[in-house]
Amino acid sequence: MTVERAQADTGLVKGLGLFDATTIVMGSMIGSGIFIVSADIARQVQSPGLLILTWVATAVLTVLAALSYGELAAMMPEAGGQYVYLREAFGPLSGFLYGWTLFLVIQSGTIAAVAVAFAKYTGEFLPAIASDRYLLRLGPAGVSTQQALAMLVLILLTWVNTRGVKTGAGVQNLFTAVKIAGLLGLVGFGLAAGNAAGAAAGNFSGFWRNPDWTFATIRIVGVAMVGALFSSDAWNNVTFVAGEVRKPRRNVPLALGLGVGVVSVIYLASNLVYLRLLPLAAIQNAAEDRVATAAAANIFGPVAVQIMAAAIMISTFGCINGMALAGARVYYAMALDGLFFRPAGKLDPVHRTPAVSLGVQCAWACLLTLTGTYSNLLDYVIFAVLLFYMMTIAGLFVLRRRRPDAARPYRALGYPYLPGLYIVLAGLIEVLLLIYKPVYTWPGLGIVLLGVPVYYLWKKKENA
Repeated sequence: MTVERAQADTGLVKGLGLFDATTIVMGSMIGSGIFIVSADIARQVQSPGLLILTWVATAVLTVLAALSYGELAAMMPEAGGQYVYLREAFGPLSGFLYGWTLFLVIQSGTIAAVAVAFAKYTGEFLPAIASDRYLLRLGPAGVSTQQALAMLVLILLTWVNTRGVKTGAGVQNLFTAVKIAGLLGLVGFGLAAGNAAGAAAGNFSGFWRNPDWTFATIRIVGVAMVGALFSSDAWNNVTFVAGEVRKPRRNVPLALGLGVGVVSVIYLASNLVYLRLLPLAAIQNAAEDRVATAAAANIFGPVAVQIMAAAIMISTFGCINGMALAGARVYYAMALDGLFFRPAGKLDPVHRTPAVSLGVQCAWACLLTLTGTYSNLLDYVIFAVLLFYMMTIAGLFVLRRRRPDAARPYRALGYPYLPGLYIVLAGLIEVLLLIYKPVYTWPGLGIVLLGVPVYYLWKKKENA
């Protein structure tokens, strides 16, 4: 008898171990961002040193958050993760606003964007897969072969994850292992390669390019961190599946620390390799921002285009799987609280997965894929993402005071200083984004606030 069948009468299946939980962290973090966003960061900061500083600051911020979340995960190892933490610390409205934004934009929008990235790089091998080749065309609207493949991948991985949490975790483990190996290969070959076109000498001899080290430099780095933060996001997805992790009070905090730590080191090493292989100008002007492909071309030659396309396909496929698996658990938890469609709170009677929640998430992500608005939406929500991270870590302070005797098998490292430092640093970035990127930040805040009347309408309907 399988573990899933043996535990079928207990609700969600405790089918995930430490390795599974860690691959969810790592696999959800690594999508296509590390392969491309350094180009935009380099254009903003105009300095090899500040490029690396941007990634270092992102790594520090992400690690601080993960270490703080570990205490909440150990204290409340339930399906829904961050939604539960916000609900318990600040009430159901806060939890709903997070779940609302997650479903509307953050999770579904990211899944849609990553699925389209998968389809885009598939076009390197199958030219028929393209954004300008249509299966159906009605005036200005239509369904391209690229969109169709993206939706097929979403449907496939949604179906896989309805077959049991261990099935979804198996896919996650395989693709995460392969993409980590690919990134380590790029780093290893890049470090072993010679100094391409004098790139290393040029970049590292003028590493800082004479920044003035005033508030202007802080502003530039803070605003440039948007891309790096998005590339490092989704590490919190493992908290969504805490109800299905064995020994969650131990394994979820460990998975957060290990996964975020390893990915952060790999990201830093990858950017050092880019600087070793490419002059800063080549990073800034890489074709379609494909920095990793340009770097790999100095090692493997023209075949690098196909090598990196395959690597990104593997990376994005695994990222979609991890985010699809995890995100559905939040809407499942919300449905149990009467804050999402009631059927989403039901489990498949055989596989004990939130199949309806998975299906609703898939349908919305497919719709976003068709509209083509996902990239704009994602630009808008980085402000909201950081805001919810800050609120959740503030909840750590609230719950320490309100529930001093609650079981805390893991306590946040450096409390209250390190969690407090995260709130200060993230708050500074939020202020910088509000001032210097208002076009992106205010709409994101608007999406969150739109959830307030929706919450009260939903509650009114539930109580009617």
